[in-house]
Amino acid sequence: MMALLHVQVHRRRLWLAVAASLLLVGLTYWLAARMARSDIDRQSERQLQIIALDLQSMLEKFETLPFALSVHPDLTAALLQPADAATVARVNRTLQTVQRQARVAAIYLMDRQGLTIAASNWNDAQNYIGRNFAFRPYFRDAIDGGAGRFYGIGSTTSEPGYFIAQPVLASGQGGEGKAPLGVLAVKISLNEFERTWQTSDEPIVLADKDGVVFLGNRPAWQYRSLAPVDSAARDKIEATLQYVGKTITPITSLPAASRKGYDQSVARPVGRLGWQLRLFPAQARITRTALLWSGAVALVLLSAMLSLWARHQRRRRLEERQASRQALQQAAEELDLQIALRTGELLQANRDLGDKYARLEHAEQLLRTTQDELVQAGKLAMLGQMAAGVTHELNQPLAAIRAFADNAVTFLERDQPAQASANLLHISAASARMGIIIGQLKGFARKSHGSVALVELTPSVHASALLLQAEFDRLGVVLQLDIAVPLQITGDAVRLEQVLINLLRNALDAVEEAPPRHVALSVVRDGDHALVCVRDSGRGIPEDVAAQLFAPFFTTKPSGKGLGLGLAISSSIVQAMRGQLSAHNLPGGGAEFQLRLPLFTATESAG
Repeated sequence: MMALLHVQVHRRRLWLAVAASLLLVGLTYWLAARMARSDIDRQSERQLQIIALDLQSMLEKFETLPFALSVHPDLTAALLQPADAATVARVNRTLQTVQRQARVAAIYLMDRQGLTIAASNWNDAQNYIGRNFAFRPYFRDAIDGGAGRFYGIGSTTSEPGYFIAQPVLASGQGGEGKAPLGVLAVKISLNEFERTWQTSDEPIVLADKDGVVFLGNRPAWQYRSLAPVDSAARDKIEATLQYVGKTITPITSLPAASRKGYDQSVARPVGRLGWQLRLFPAQARITRTALLWSGAVALVLLSAMLSLWARHQRRRRLEERQASRQALQQAAEELDLQIALRTGELLQANRDLGDKYARLEHAEQLLRTTQDELVQAGKLAMLGQMAAGVTHELNQPLAAIRAFADNAVTFLERDQPAQASANLLHISAASARMGIIIGQLKGFARKSHGSVALVELTPSVHASALLLQAEFDRLGVVLQLDIAVPLQITGDAVRLEQVLINLLRNALDAVEEAPPRHVALSVVRDGDHALVCVRDSGRGIPEDVAAQLFAPFFTTKPSGKGLGLGLAISSSIVQAMRGQLSAHNLPGGGAEFQLRLPLFTATESAG
């Protein structure tokens, strides 16, 4: 009986604690929601104040513009003599210049009847010249001698804007106090504010004094009213064509999805026309804040209840905890043993990996050395192929030197020093040509150290062509060089020349038995790369050869004319310079090899 009574008391206390907790959580939710709403309203008012000041500043900035322009003597002259085309043309140009400098939508001049006689957009398809705006309120206010202000959709361009108008008085003596000659109006676009407000997730709108939204970051709300518009306001809007082509209906008539966010708002007056700037704070922020606070309180209460329950269960868990501690200690000992074994295995694996890395470095060094030797062997082999042509190139200057020397002796014996001096000059020129040829051979034959430096493409192309020019001449092959602009790359000049000579030599072999014999080499800039193209008029690359074109020891030449390493070595050299070597057949016949190399950059120079 006592046990049953104790259980009942325990249950009653439990239910009381739950009820009190729920009541406290609900009260917390209500207070947090109220505080969150107050904070959000203050934040929204500060944000709205900044937006309003920005908008007001922009509107006030242009208030004096029409007044300052209205005293221009050309405007008075144009209103007095509207048939004077020269004066009207000057006014058009003046208004256009001011409009562009002030960055307003338009500036235009109207006579007393509201007819536009000059405008900044005089040369546009939709200009204001000849348009009558007497129905606009800003014109009526200005022609009565005051300042006119109005916002509406343009009846000519269908683009909305804010209009500021000032009367134009007669200049000179007696102008003041008389009726205005006309009205000068400035149209200002507020679309920039609309684009700025698009970055806000919360609705921001600008409504006129009748509650019609004409600017905002919710397109569906534009030209809708915050509340139903009365008949007098509707008649005024229709008479002034303020929102021409728009049917004004309340925002509340929109579908639920389109009026999302239309809830409680914060308002602030702005401008001189009774405008209202409104911001609609997201109500989800209030709910989220209240949920966070009430959740925190619920979590605290739950923690307290769990703590009490934990204390109640503490004695029962002491023995279990002791057993768990012993089991944990045993598991820790086993884990230490496993860690020791695993550490030993990892150390051994690390040592094995170090040995493999050392062997890999040795193999890489051996591969690099072998590659350099292959490159040098390829150059020497190519020098052997060019030997006959170079010998022919050297024989010609030697024969010329001998002939000029014999002639010089004869001229000296005849006491003709002028003719002897001319022959000596010819001998010097022939010797210089031999020196150039031998210098190119020495430069090409020297072993590259693999250093990366700035390389001028134009000298390398000319040097490569010079070494093979004799072969081209001997075989009657036309070599055309087309270098659009001088380009610089990062690489090895010696190896680059070897690649170019190899490509030219292959092109020479390709056209040897395929007239017409023509080889072209062009250099162009392709983005951040230099593109060197070598084209020949040969028979092209067979399909079964294209797949193995850059494979080592693969050649289509007869025995004794190559080892099949030229293109393989060239491809390796180009890849080492972070470039790409490719080949394909041309639509009109022949083949094209493309050498693509990255251009030298200022970053590489700084590095």
